[in-house]
Amino acid sequence: MLNPKDITEKKAKGEKISMVTAYDFAFAQMAEAAGIDQILVGDSLANTMLGYKTTRDVGMTEMLIFVGAVCRGAPNTHVVADMPYLSDKDPQTAYDNARRFLDLGAASVKLEGTPQGVLEFLCGHDIPVCAHLGLLPQTAENFKQKGKTEEEARAIEQAARFVDNLGCFEMVLEHIPEELGTRITREVKSVTIGIGGGRYTDGQVLVMHDALGMHQKKIPPFATKFVNMFDLGVEGFKKYIDSVKNPAL
Repeated sequence: MLNPKDITEKKAKGEKISMVTAYDFAFAQMAEAAGIDQILVGDSLANTMLGYKTTRDVGMTEMLIFVGAVCRGAPNTHVVADMPYLSDKDPQTAYDNARRFLDLGAASVKLEGTPQGVLEFLCGHDIPVCAHLGLLPQTAENFKQKGKTEEEARAIEQAARFVDNLGCFEMVLEHIPEELGTRITREVKSVTIGIGGGRYTDGQVLVMHDALGMHQKKIPPFATKFVNMFDLGVEGFKKYIDSVKNPAL
């Protein structure tokens, strides 16, 4: 399993880092078998697995179940546990919840933004932290690209330097201009993982359901569908139904 130091060393060597979301035992096994560097158990499971409209609809109860399942399915892979909405509302609450994830087998936790005093407290208490900057789904008013204005870009860049100096080993850069993602990647020691952050971040992450084509909805402009599992699954179910209704065939 890659630890934070291993992941940071990949950046120093110029090696790209692969990350994908997974939410259950079976797909975690699949991702590990494929050789993925990191699995993110994202709060996006609110949408992809539970059918909610917003990631704010899941909390620690749900996240602990899914993180545990992924850790059991991929015991030799670095699992990043996403801190759900309000689980990091203050430093002590964030620490207590982060410890619950690590006790389940997660290797690190991910937090959106720079909540007051929280990142400092976690990094100061030996919690491996992956920051998350740019578009922040838990609190976003819309899902338009961030960092397009000079003011927004400056704020994101300042936040990146801040979390880098704190000792966050990694940061997700979501839906920002490629130029900004490239500049941040060059400026910081931390590993940058893009999801709509351009081609030149240190690594990339995609939502599994987008990458594997597990739904029929439009995928984000920065995502790529590498296989159409939705159609494969429907076809498989149809063949099963036919075998039940026509056992002689």
